[in-house]
Amino acid sequence: MTTTVPTGTADSTAAATSTDATRSGATRTETDSLGSVEIPADAYWGVHTARALENFPISRRPISVYPDLVNALAIVKQAAARANAEIGVLDRAKADAIEAACERIRAGEFHDQFVVGVIQGGAGTSTNMNANEVIANVALAAGGHPLGDYDALHPLDDVNRSQSTNDVYPTAVKLAMVFSLQRLMVEHEQLRDSFAAKGVEFGHVLKVGRTQLQDAVPMTLGQEFHGFATTLTEDLERLRHTMPLLWEINLGATAIGTGITADPNYAATVCRHLRDLTGFEHVTAADLVEATSDAGVFMTLSGVLKRSAIKLSKICNDLRLLSSGPQAGLGEINLPARQAGSSIMPGKVNPVIPEVVNQVAFSVAGADVTITMAAEGGQLQLNAFEPVIAHSLLQSLAWMTQGWRTLRINCIDGITANLDRLDTMVSTSVGVVTALTPYIGYTAASALAKTALLTHRNIADLVVEAGLMSRERVMKLISPARLSGIEAITAAIDVVEMEELADGTGPADGIGPADGTGEHQR
Repeated sequence: MTTTVPTGTADSTAAATSTDATRSGATRTETDSLGSVEIPADAYWGVHTARALENFPISRRPISVYPDLVNALAIVKQAAARANAEIGVLDRAKADAIEAACERIRAGEFHDQFVVGVIQGGAGTSTNMNANEVIANVALAAGGHPLGDYDALHPLDDVNRSQSTNDVYPTAVKLAMVFSLQRLMVEHEQLRDSFAAKGVEFGHVLKVGRTQLQDAVPMTLGQEFHGFATTLTEDLERLRHTMPLLWEINLGATAIGTGITADPNYAATVCRHLRDLTGFEHVTAADLVEATSDAGVFMTLSGVLKRSAIKLSKICNDLRLLSSGPQAGLGEINLPARQAGSSIMPGKVNPVIPEVVNQVAFSVAGADVTITMAAEGGQLQLNAFEPVIAHSLLQSLAWMTQGWRTLRINCIDGITANLDRLDTMVSTSVGVVTALTPYIGYTAASALAKTALLTHRNIADLVVEAGLMSRERVMKLISPARLSGIEAITAAIDVVEMEELADGTGPADGIGPADGTGEHQR
């Protein structure tokens, strides 16, 4: 029976090849154990890919949307060809042809031929078959053979020699994640540096800190942004620690970890060649049966990505709150205006960059649930659900990388402080009385705070009028350096009791002796 794969049902736009040959209906016939299939004459993929296109019209997204995965597949196949030639199970000329084809794919050619959908049954078999067929046909064409002339170079007998989907696919997926993770870490570090730079820029800008959305005590805007930078630094370290876990591979395991069809020397040889090609310290798993069925590393990476995304999302929430208004909100900082915010309200500008990062974080959290369920769903010697794990993680890595980049370039680097607004809020905030509590006691401070709230008067004025300390002294104690903790208080503090002031035994011009040590001797 001959089946023609209609381009309209393909799982990607790449499958609907737009060449003259395809439009004219020219095809070639390829055959597998299920029968014959008509394939576009100029397609570099073959019968196994064609069946996958027909079977999995799910995601409408080809694996080529993840170039890292395509390149990783080429690298794995290249390492396998080198290893097979070295141990003598593959003709050197064929190995060289395979390697040359892989190099062209790594250079960016033929990515549009990786057409199977990212979501597929078969534990990645369709992806591996797609890679085998494209590599074989690229090599065949380069050698002057017709596409599909597998007597000269076979996708399975030659390109897939000593391999199984079950060791090729997870190895390629891990390698693709390493590439993606590297780019994310670069963006993550640059974003951290942008927050740190704002911490320095705003180092002496005093503001009101808040807990539970209520006024708390003063701090500097610089301290707030420095805290954001510290959070990103911690997450960057978690990402770095995850990287080596992805270097462990199961190449040589073949179907279930027993290494059937592979030479005993293949696993060590292919790992060495993979290290040479990537520069990473790949190691072969100690237990290949366990490594072939285990998806633990994917859950670990997903958990670290979720942690990083959720923590940055919280920071974006803070940025949206701090910039809210600009008239009726907090209005402490100004985010760069990126686009009109309303089709009905002229002049409205929304915090669209932090909002999009929030949405990336929501997606990453959802992907983590998917990955967890897929890891749990594996049975016996193989996890059949690695395609959805791969898709979920590669999408999270890609979205986070782009999200962190746009947050840095289109938001953080352009943030300014609303100095007049901040100064007004600090000068009228009762939170500054907390700095005086060690000197005048909690009871007196509480009474002053209540009076300030009721009368809307300045705390410093009320302290001086109450005779608790001189204006010079109170202004020193509520200076930005003292309020923010930049200038530490190290001397012993003796509380001025209210009854002392009432009977005239306490100091009328401030607290502490004339030497300014901060101690009041009774």
